[in-house]
Amino acid sequence: MNKDQIKGAAKDAAGKLQQKAGEVVGSTSQQAKGLEKQVEGKVQKSYGDAREAAKDIQRR
Repeated sequence: MNKDQIKGAAKDAAGKLQQKAGEVVGSTSQQAKGLEKQVEGKVQKSYGDAREAAKDIQRR
């Protein structure tokens, strides 16, 4: 596991929390920011996954 996978997963989780908090208080801007953070997290985690896959291929 690399730092991009960890940070990406953390951003995704934080975005989900922010989105839910926005829903609770009725703030569409917080919901949107939460969704944006989730997308950023998923992209970063995918990048980390690709880096790990590349490492595995190089080891073979």
